[in-house]
Amino acid sequence: MLNKDHQVMKLEHITKTYQMYKKSSDRLREALNPLKRQYHDTFYALDDVNIEVNEGEMVGFIGENGSGKSTLLKIITGVLTPSVGTVKIDGKISAILELGSGFNVEYTGYENIFLNGMVLGFSKEIMEEKLDDIIKFADIGEHLYQPVKTYSSGMLVRLGFAIAVTVDPDILIVDEALAVGDTEFQLKCMEKFTEFRQKGKTILFVSHDIHAVRRFCDRVYWLQKGKVVEQGDTLPVTEKYDNYLKRKAAISLGHSIDEEVSTSVDYVSKIVTLDQAKLYNSKHENTDEIQRDEFCYVRVDYTVVDDSIKDPVLGVAIRTVNNDYIMGPNTRYEGVSIPWKKGKNTFYIQYDKMFLGNGEYYFDVALFEQNAQVPFIYKSKAIKMFVVGKYDVEGLVGLPHRWTDHIDQ
Repeated sequence: MLNKDHQVMKLEHITKTYQMYKKSSDRLREALNPLKRQYHDTFYALDDVNIEVNEGEMVGFIGENGSGKSTLLKIITGVLTPSVGTVKIDGKISAILELGSGFNVEYTGYENIFLNGMVLGFSKEIMEEKLDDIIKFADIGEHLYQPVKTYSSGMLVRLGFAIAVTVDPDILIVDEALAVGDTEFQLKCMEKFTEFRQKGKTILFVSHDIHAVRRFCDRVYWLQKGKVVEQGDTLPVTEKYDNYLKRKAAISLGHSIDEEVSTSVDYVSKIVTLDQAKLYNSKHENTDEIQRDEFCYVRVDYTVVDDSIKDPVLGVAIRTVNNDYIMGPNTRYEGVSIPWKKGKNTFYIQYDKMFLGNGEYYFDVALFEQNAQVPFIYKSKAIKMFVVGKYDVEGLVGLPHRWTDHIDQ
């Protein structure tokens, strides 16, 4: 029975240091120096880190490369020992860290299944019982019987993830490695995440993808230079981190801190096709010109190939011609189900009043799996829109307002 007040992990004052020598001879000079003179600098990979995780939580870890995330996960999993501090774990951990970690590259994938099982504390007999499920989930065909050193990064992730989730751990740790998987595999991973959450499993999720962290995680720890600089509920922490990254990128590129540079990518899949997306005005006319304050709507026509998908998500985003992100609602956020029968389907999003300021805009249209993380289809600039009308407002949005000498109660 799930007990969210039960603490499954507690890390207190975790510090991990390394001795950094400018040249290899300094190590010997230090060892032989009669006065115990030091010839090294101390590098803090982690500096007095405190982490608490309760049963059933999904906790995110964010931070730039070199912030200490991977070191922290290796300490949690017992791969590394902290220089200072204590680690208390209640439950069996299964982890997917760096590509190929835990594999003997000379062994076949089949042999590595049993090797990983042994490392996780499972007997050969138990792993034989789980073998068919692991092979089915990994889906790497005859490569399973080839040495791991011949595997692509995608095959390594498939096998590692298949082992980690099939052994039914109490705590699952997932590092950035899943980013190399293809759409079909990412979909399987997202479904497994959902299944684990429904079972009340504890998940530690490390990712550079802020949107993924926001969709999945209950709480977040932000690490920077080995320290936890922010922790708490997901949205406020990730907003601070996102703003930090934008400011840093803008300064390095010579932009003002208010500028945002982004790109769009089109994704396609064999699960569904986007037939068309069209904009209509209040007279139900297909158009690319909308009067400001006018009622309008977007019609999305799509053809479903695989109707076994659970709770798919439709998203429609509005962007400026400079690719600034104005808004992007999706049906998951608002608890709306979209039709998903095999063949042709249609769904709409309507805007009671188009409050945008005069100018040119674009709509992006996307269809996702149930967590709105893995896109089946992503079409950037699917629709062009010109907002026209009386020029009486500056900026992107014309919010309803009035000037007055008193405030209504």
